[in-house]
Amino acid sequence: MNRTDVAIVGTGPNGLAAGVVLARAGLRVALYERADTIGGGLRTAPLFDSGVLHDLCSAVHPMAAASPFFRAFGLAERGVELLQPEIAYAHPLDGGRAALAYRSLAETCAHLGADGPRWRRLMAPLVEHSDGIVGLIMNGQRRLPRDPAAALLLAARVAVHGTALGARYFRGEEAAALLAGVAAHAVGRLPSPAGGAVAVLLGHLAHGSGWPLPRGGSARIAEVLAADITAHGGVFHTGHEVTDLAQLDDARAVLLDTSPKGLLALAGDRLPRSYARGLARFRYGPGAAKVDFLVSEPIPWADPAVGRAGSVHLGGTRADIVRQETATARRIRTREPFVLVVDPAATDPGRALPGKRPVWAYAHVPNGDPTDPFELVRARIERYAPGFGDTVLAHRSVPAASYETYNPNYVGGDIGTGAMTLYQSIARPVPRLDPYRTPLPGVFLCSSATPPGPGVHGMSGYFAALSALRHCFGIRTAADVSLSPTPRQFSPAH
Repeated sequence: MNRTDVAIVGTGPNGLAAGVVLARAGLRVALYERADTIGGGLRTAPLFDSGVLHDLCSAVHPMAAASPFFRAFGLAERGVELLQPEIAYAHPLDGGRAALAYRSLAETCAHLGADGPRWRRLMAPLVEHSDGIVGLIMNGQRRLPRDPAAALLLAARVAVHGTALGARYFRGEEAAALLAGVAAHAVGRLPSPAGGAVAVLLGHLAHGSGWPLPRGGSARIAEVLAADITAHGGVFHTGHEVTDLAQLDDARAVLLDTSPKGLLALAGDRLPRSYARGLARFRYGPGAAKVDFLVSEPIPWADPAVGRAGSVHLGGTRADIVRQETATARRIRTREPFVLVVDPAATDPGRALPGKRPVWAYAHVPNGDPTDPFELVRARIERYAPGFGDTVLAHRSVPAASYETYNPNYVGGDIGTGAMTLYQSIARPVPRLDPYRTPLPGVFLCSSATPPGPGVHGMSGYFAALSALRHCFGIRTAADVSLSPTPRQFSPAH
């Protein structure tokens, strides 16, 4: 009997990363996906025109560019071109103003006027110690920092920008709003330590490894991960929903790229009560409400420079963002939610046709909000880009409440698979030395509900796979499995 060594439920970036590691270790790996296509948050599809591709979830990938997993895996060597916009992100303000985060730190500072030196003091040391900062945040918070200076830099900046002290750091509205827009990627109450850490991490990456878009769409990342798994003997079962762990009893190890809610549903009464109670207490964050637009021309931003940015944050001033995000975290619906906008064709012109181009937008809303976000998002864009509504040819809305139907990991529309509070940044999903290993023998959790948390970085899947290798297959160190595009060959570990 050709028994499966490893079964992986879910083919988001973490499930795929786990599959790469385990298949390369010589194990027989099977991946199960309830949808007809793999990828989870890495899906790209034509929604309105066969020649115009829309990213259905993630679109911009600073974490993929910085991730130790993807760096070792070698996206570029495998044909994934990460396109770098000249301006990583922009933040329009009223009156036709805009704050711009260029790839160049010097150019960013030059455009921030009196706050330029302060932006430099904030970001320059982080860029210098970027490897240490990334390693500290992405190592699963279970290892001592290799670069103590990076840890000190991170702590000092979070102590300011993760608290009310951050309101006093900048003199003008532009720089303060620029940083607050990045902190809002934590999708929760602001200011907060989690928001401060996200602002420090993503903010400095804009001036380092960047905020790139994959040429052709996010699905390109999923495609090369899947190709590597298949090349090492892994098999995919799409359109196959696993509803009970008993369906996978033949596997020696099971990895779940699911939310804690999904783990509870699959395990039933098998889990110890204390662990099950911990999973049930796991908190989910605000929801994302998505609108995909097909438009006839580039977004007519009041400041044309905004159109050269890969990502655009719409939230107003720092005070506005703090108020909106905090209200949303408290399940209070606001009329002017924080909105993230991407015009992919501004960076990747091949994504557009004459007179047709995609626009991607998310609004932060209360968890489970059933409201159609179209008018909210259109109005937010129109405020800073008058006439935008006249360019819209078609649109598709996905309320936060509907996102869980699309992907059960997005509980109530929480695309981060769990609120990013200080506690849940460390104890995801429950406090354990090995957060990937569940109390059930051979069952591991590998989703963004485990450290280091949200983002397309693959690190949760990577660490879960290493845990499975140690506990189920006797492979003790990461060095035993190469991720290189031209790896050593291993004998099967079974």
